[in-house]
Amino acid sequence: MMKKPDILRKVADAGVVAVLRADSPEDVARIARHAVKGGIKAIEITMTVPFALRAVEQLAGEFSSSASPDDENYAIIGVGTVLDPETARAAIMAGAEFVVAPSLNPDTVKLCNRYCVPVMPGAMTIREIQSALELGVDIVKLFPGNAFSPGIISAIKGPLPQANIMPTGGVSLANLKEWIQAGAVAVGIGSDLTKEAVKTGDYTLIERQAAAYMEAYRNAVRR
Repeated sequence: MMKKPDILRKVADAGVVAVLRADSPEDVARIARHAVKGGIKAIEITMTVPFALRAVEQLAGEFSSSASPDDENYAIIGVGTVLDPETARAAIMAGAEFVVAPSLNPDTVKLCNRYCVPVMPGAMTIREIQSALELGVDIVKLFPGNAFSPGIISAIKGPLPQANIMPTGGVSLANLKEWIQAGAVAVGIGSDLTKEAVKTGDYTLIERQAAAYMEAYRNAVRR
């Protein structure tokens, strides 16, 4: 497993985190492969997927964060919707390289810090973000992102300029540039990546949508 600072840097370099849900570990692994093929290199498998850790373990075996970013097998595999430290530890043992949560659970943060694994808890208020920073969180997930406009990041960074913010929920191709240029360290995207593919059964649509997101991200960082 790579060192924590390296994983954090790679997540920030990836810029876009695919938040993936499905009805089975096989389906979510299939979706993940198409997302990686389309260019998204940070994958979050949510614990709402039945037997999610099977997919995490399989994908962690297929992809490597220590490979060259240009390698087709390069990707960072993490886990999301983690509600407690027990789940976080199980995910880490299955090969997850980062842990994402919908809210701030101090015990989950402490567990991840114990294993030197990046943890990204959800927060909505300055107080929650400050508490996360005090616990040693390096990236805070602004969730749900659709409750805010991108301008919230500059408001947060007024009193907390050291906070790294990753909006998740409501990020789209239409507003990704605004979020990145507002100062987001990365963005999380979910159903917009997969909904058409799931509806039509054409999973190559995930690759096209992933490529579109990465192009939007590259354009955003170019300013």
